Amino acid sequence: MAASDYEVFDERFRNCVNRTSHVQQLWTGARWTEGPVHFPLGRYVLFSDIPNDRIMRYDETDGSVSVFRSPCGYTNGHTVDRQGRLVSCEHGGRRVSRTEHDGSTTVIADSYQGKKLNSPNDVVVKSDGSIWFTDPPYGLLSDYEGHKAQQENGNNVYRVDGKSGAITVVADDFIRPNGIAFSLDEKKLYIVDSAGGRTKGQPKHIRVFDVGDNGKLTGGKEFADCTAGRFDGMRFDSDGRLWAATDDGVHCLDTDGTLIGKVKIPEICANVVFGGAKRNMLYITATNSLYGVLLHVNGAKTF
Repeated sequence: MAASDYEVFDERFRNCVNRTSHVQQLWTGARWTEGPVHFPLGRYVLFSDIPNDRIMRYDETDGSVSVFRSPCGYTNGHTVDRQGRLVSCEHGGRRVSRTEHDGSTTVIADSYQGKKLNSPNDVVVKSDGSIWFTDPPYGLLSDYEGHKAQQENGNNVYRVDGKSGAITVVADDFIRPNGIAFSLDEKKLYIVDSAGGRTKGQPKHIRVFDVGDNGKLTGGKEFADCTAGRFDGMRFDSDGRLWAATDDGVHCLDTDGTLIGKVKIPEICANVVFGGAKRNMLYITATNSLYGVLLHVNGAKTF
């Protein structure tokens, strides 16, 4: 492996990467990049530049980068639902919104029990249409990534029913809930607590929950503890390995939570998404830049 690109801790990782496929800096010029999401039909990736209040668009066909939307409510995490629509977490709007095919915006959730949400961070859509998101207060702490304001709700993880639109709290024992991802069979939900990234001694781990038929979560044991700052956004590959953004790159965790290797990045990483025509390009948002590396694995298909 190229010393500058990969770090191998377990032989299982060698089959995941190609030693001649190097990490590329695809674009730089942001203040803090986040929330990459891939649209296969259009062959492009959208990602947030939160402090600059804009969503950027990377074109896979020619490598060009343009502004997709600005202002954008200081969006953070994004995903695509089963109908190919963009679902976004807005720090500034303190809401989760969906961009419809005609370009209009639908508010999915902006409050709980009459009180404003904090600053929705990351989001995932289940196959039944339900929308699950994390809601730490990062966008309220200063005017850097949102609007400085008083926190009204707890640091919760929420589920919005795909049919009724009813919002419920599914987890309320996180300090800073962050990245969120379903297992391939959707029977388990993985959630990051990133509090330890800013405060020494606080959690910096991924927890795993069992998902009941009614959307109820049980369990919540630690799946993996971060060895480099904190975990942030994460995605599964098609074999069930979890690729998670950290302070020193992207950590590849095998199905048992073992750290088997790293894709090393020279900036603090925020999030990842699989893209490309075969879902084997890993896109990485890291501080000022968007990176990409072609892997031997394919991202899990989610829609």
